[in-house]
Amino acid sequence: MGGLRVTAAPFVVPGPAGVAVRTRLKGLTGEDEKVLCLVGDHLGSLASRDLKARCAAGPDHDSEQWAQRKRALTDQSSSRWAGSITKATHDQWGLARRGRLAPIHSLRTGIATIAHRLSLPLGEKGARHAPGGYRSRKEWHAKSRRLHVLEDRLEAARADWQAGVVHVVRGGKRLLTTRHHLKAAQLTEQEWRRRWRAGRRFLQADGESGKRYGNETIRVTPGGEVSIKLPVPLVHLANAPHGRYVLTGKVSFAHRGEQWAYRVTANRAVAYRIREDVQRGRWYLTASWTLPPVQTLPLEAARANGLVGVDTNADHLAAWRLDRHGNPVGEPLRFGYDLTGTAQGRDAQVRQALIRLLHRARRHGVAIAVEDLDFTAETTREKHGRKKRFRKLISGMPVTRLRARLVSMAAELGIPVIAVDPAYTSRWGAQHWQKPLTTPTRKTTRHDAAAVAIGRRALGHPIRRRTAPPRTHQSDGCGHRTVQARPGTPEREGNRPRIPGPRTRSVGAGRGANAVDQNAQHRSGRSAEHESWQQDSLPLSL
Repeated sequence: MGGLRVTAAPFVVPGPAGVAVRTRLKGLTGEDEKVLCLVGDHLGSLASRDLKARCAAGPDHDSEQWAQRKRALTDQSSSRWAGSITKATHDQWGLARRGRLAPIHSLRTGIATIAHRLSLPLGEKGARHAPGGYRSRKEWHAKSRRLHVLEDRLEAARADWQAGVVHVVRGGKRLLTTRHHLKAAQLTEQEWRRRWRAGRRFLQADGESGKRYGNETIRVTPGGEVSIKLPVPLVHLANAPHGRYVLTGKVSFAHRGEQWAYRVTANRAVAYRIREDVQRGRWYLTASWTLPPVQTLPLEAARANGLVGVDTNADHLAAWRLDRHGNPVGEPLRFGYDLTGTAQGRDAQVRQALIRLLHRARRHGVAIAVEDLDFTAETTREKHGRKKRFRKLISGMPVTRLRARLVSMAAELGIPVIAVDPAYTSRWGAQHWQKPLTTPTRKTTRHDAAAVAIGRRALGHPIRRRTAPPRTHQSDGCGHRTVQARPGTPEREGNRPRIPGPRTRSVGAGRGANAVDQNAQHRSGRSAEHESWQQDSLPLSL
């Protein structure tokens, strides 16, 4: 046990900090779409300029420089548009800054792995937690060259991190790379250009409590009327007083519509974003707002009625309900999903699996236990070498999206979510629970057994199925017996003292004195089997 790492304690996952709902902008005229494109392109150019200035400032950026950037944008838009642009720029720079740490950690892991394998003799086998040496001199030479490449990359990444250099592409790096592979993406240059322009537009405004309908820049009335405050250079396009443009179509939110209407009526802050889907030829409006912090349910209260342990896999969720004592109840559950389609299809598959799981948990009034998974360091080619299929498998597991969706959807239904340390759950679950839970009519998989292990860890119980009883119950005289005594344990097969009085209906008092005496029974390898005996002769006549 000395080589095992210490597992973290389970905890109740806090609820989401905000809400975002989306609806389609229907009934737009050609003039409406033209105005939206002009406003988005103009504000997008300002956002690109502001992002360049923010990246140039680096980590030394302060509030005074922020105020200067905002003043420079106000003349070309408005004070509120400038505030939204600078805040979005700051968030984008911070995200890119934090994202620079992931390649550094990955490079460190890869360098350490290669250096360790290069130090071993050729062909040496690895241990369970440490890889062995390379198989040939050719592979050793190739990896030694790769080691120098990774060291150069790490040095450059560290230099960028210390200097505060970030790499950000407005519109998306993937779409930018597609420009050089239009034939493979089955796109024409004009179609790609339309997507590129749509991705670089800026049409989002932060809310402000106390203002009319919670937002002065993009305003949506309770009746569904959408109006936009036009920037200064585009005021001549206004069709309403005070430099506003009112869209022709009406909007309504099917999901959380009552919550949105309450906030709008009470003039509470609501942020909006307008986006064009070029592939479908549609426009969408997204409304978002923050949620007040809610006190998290205590862990003991979440465990009171038991829970459902969930094991996340590449194509399904394996679940099993456990009572508060850690015993599996009922049959194992399986909620499948297919992640081979589009992004919208994959997201719908995940949501469908989660809602089935949540409905089952709410029906029994229990919490949900999941693993606190993080595969950022598990997909490197240096750690798993030639196991491309395994690397692809764990890369395709939607742990981040599933975790965010689960927390958000569970909070709406009032279902607690308990996160546990994922260490050894699959291995120990298969070791202690897969075989005992398998019956002639039920085939228990490793994933089902892992779900039981996850649930027991969330309940605070050990994963193993049986433990040694208290000392006073190990035998009648505090002596020899344990529940899982190993062969060769002293007095492991000793006799129990007989207790006067009837024991069962079929065995009287004092009977069975030789129940553990193997030499008194006909067992293989015992002396009773080799005793001399003679069969009585049969009579020759009757």
